[in-house]
Amino acid sequence: MKLVIFDIDGTLVDSQDYIIEAQRRAFSAHKIAPPSRAASLSIVGLSLSEAFTVLAGAQAPVESLSEAYREAWTEIRADPAYDEPLFPGAQEIIATFAGMDDVALGIATGKARRGVAHLLERAGWRDWFDTVQTADDHPSKPAPDMILAAMTETGVEPSATYMIGDASFDMKMAAAAGVHPIGVGWGYHSRAELEDAGAERIVADFAELLHFIADEPGR
Repeated sequence: MKLVIFDIDGTLVDSQDYIIEAQRRAFSAHKIAPPSRAASLSIVGLSLSEAFTVLAGAQAPVESLSEAYREAWTEIRADPAYDEPLFPGAQEIIATFAGMDDVALGIATGKARRGVAHLLERAGWRDWFDTVQTADDHPSKPAPDMILAAMTETGVEPSATYMIGDASFDMKMAAAAGVHPIGVGWGYHSRAELEDAGAERIVADFAELLHFIADEPGR
């Protein structure tokens, strides 16, 4: 049995417009200049408190900024001017993995459980994941806790576990948990950042990822 764990933002879902606008609104509500687009995307994957600590500093009102961000996200989701599409091929690869007897599917994300539940419902994935780990229940990436919990829930060994993500935080988390860090080439961190963080492989698209996982022997 293999355990394939996916990050969400920047890996399965192209949520950058949501993230940048929600950050802008949160900072504006506190009369703080918002970060650049590059800085906004650099922290995707961290829990909100960690993200705002990086962006605004430890002395900033981190919890208040986080709450303003959550409120802004809810408002943006109701605005048809903003979209949060799946990346091309995401729907197909999740459906394929879900139908494979030798693959367990997992999620490890800095998103809140409420946001994950919304995605699973919208995409029709509610019953397809064997384990879902979120920032509500664990320390922020790159701590290994989410992956360790996923392996405990599914009974899969580290040697047969793959963490799929677009951020250096995902790769470092995977390395800390002793599993395979697999980067994706379409997300918010550069190839160099993924390699420096320990990515064993960086895939160009979901088709390459599917072939790689399917060809790997069970360990």
